[in-house]
Amino acid sequence: MKAIPTSIPGVLVIEPKVFGDSRGFFFESFNQKNFCQAIGIDVDFVQDNHSRSVKGVLRGLHYQVHQPQGKLVRVVRGAVFDVAVDIRKSSPTFGQWVGTELTEDNYRQMWVPAGFAHGFYVLSDSADFLYKTTDYYVPDFERSLAWNDPQIAVSWPIDKGMQPIVSAKDTTAKKLAEAEVFA
Repeated sequence: MKAIPTSIPGVLVIEPKVFGDSRGFFFESFNQKNFCQAIGIDVDFVQDNHSRSVKGVLRGLHYQVHQPQGKLVRVVRGAVFDVAVDIRKSSPTFGQWVGTELTEDNYRQMWVPAGFAHGFYVLSDSADFLYKTTDYYVPDFERSLAWNDPQIAVSWPIDKGMQPIVSAKDTTAKKLAEAEVFA
């Protein structure tokens, strides 16, 4: 496993070793010891989630204000553009974002530490998105940051003239200047 730094310290792209031949492929999608060694801290995952979305769906940018979740995310079918936004007020990268394409063919994962808002946009006809979390989902603590906040200015790869498909809760998400953030 290789941990590739991004422009925001702590957010990493994880690239597993994939062994393939004419029969198919094999790779170790998760190994606790190797993962913690690669990211430089010990974390425990308590919940695994799986979502399926159609092309043009934008989920996020989500986070929990209490019991914040670190997330290890990956795509097992299709392709997404995955984004993490630093919402730690004391961080030198507060309000900055990083994004990468995760696909079933590149096998990459992204480590999004607690203290970040997270979201993704589906590029393929559909995508199956899996993620591990370091804390449990608590609906009362969930918040959404506006995916289209000009202060953050995420460069989503949305075709001109297209509107992403978002949930009702994400249409009412707050901009960074109004959102609850971390100290």
